[in-house]
Amino acid sequence: MEGSIKCNIVSASEKPDRKTQEKNRRIQMKYLCSKLFSLIPPNQSKEMMSQQDQVDEAISYIGRLKERVEGLKRRKEMVIAQGTCPLRAPMVEVRELDSTLEVILISGLQKNFTMQEIINILEEEGAQVVTANYSTVDDTILYTIHAQVKITRLGVDASRIYLRLQKLVC
Repeated sequence: MEGSIKCNIVSASEKPDRKTQEKNRRIQMKYLCSKLFSLIPPNQSKEMMSQQDQVDEAISYIGRLKERVEGLKRRKEMVIAQGTCPLRAPMVEVRELDSTLEVILISGLQKNFTMQEIINILEEEGAQVVTANYSTVDDTILYTIHAQVKITRLGVDASRIYLRLQKLVC
């Protein structure tokens, strides 16, 4: 009966059989899908969505991000084009997308606030800052802050954040 026992030891020169290759491929795909799904913001329970629905949601989210990037590029070009003329009043914009916030603030060099004050307002309103950047062009400063809602089910009030930031910068 020894001849009927199958040995699964594979030498370095032998390739794994098709079954093992397929199993490894499926494990790799499962890992890659879970990594992809962890990058999209939660808008509903991901456990309730099929894998195809999750892939569709990721594709949709990537499309929305591309649109945002294009819009930000256009806005940056406008700011740079206007950079030779000083802005009269600071400009504040707060955008909410699912559980993320984007704050864009444009001011002159004679500002009367700090980046930390902006971050404090966001954190007091229930957002956690993920990235905060600024750039200076001539006499204009462009602040861009990305934040996530700390407690998704509670959310944040973007209009309240906007009013508090307006009050801070004006």
